[in-house]
Amino acid sequence: MSNETEDVLSGVGPRLKALRLRRALTLADLAQTTGISVSTLSRLESGQRRPNLELLLPLARAHAVPLDELVGAPATGDPRIHLRPIKRHGQTYVPLGSGSGGLQAFKVVLPGGPALPHPDPQVHEGYEWTYVLRGQLRLVLGERDFILAQGEAAEFDTRTPHWFGRATTESVEFLTLFGPQGERVHVRAAPAKH
Repeated sequence: MSNETEDVLSGVGPRLKALRLRRALTLADLAQTTGISVSTLSRLESGQRRPNLELLLPLARAHAVPLDELVGAPATGDPRIHLRPIKRHGQTYVPLGSGSGGLQAFKVVLPGGPALPHPDPQVHEGYEWTYVLRGQLRLVLGERDFILAQGEAAEFDTRTPHWFGRATTESVEFLTLFGPQGERVHVRAAPAKH
């Protein structure tokens, strides 16, 4: 076995232990979730047992991390990001980040069509910032009705009844940043002076 492989394998135990502790799990909790015995998990974390796929796959699932994060695989040099679009009510949402709390970013695509959608305003906790990439976006915000063109942005408290839709029969693409209540997007209008 090469030194590089040996180095990768020897780093698995500390990574497993750090992930478990970060999630405040005991070895017994993890054993119950994965079906791997407490003694095997303990030996993996201490480096006394060599990791294999049969052990690493359930651990990766339990910790919700990719397998390469567990083994500390070296970067491949592939800069592509593999985004998984979500389709809801005929709209496509492309998450632009991990979505694990805090500010969340999405690219939203509203497909074109002959009929214009009817507003159905919703209310929820949070704060939202929207930027139109292509097309014209209709934003109903409380009693007000706006048309945002390409390059325009809007921000608002999501406790105000709001709704997005196409303003024309053409498709619309926009970016949206959504944050917890009270967390606003900070946009600098001009470069800082030095």
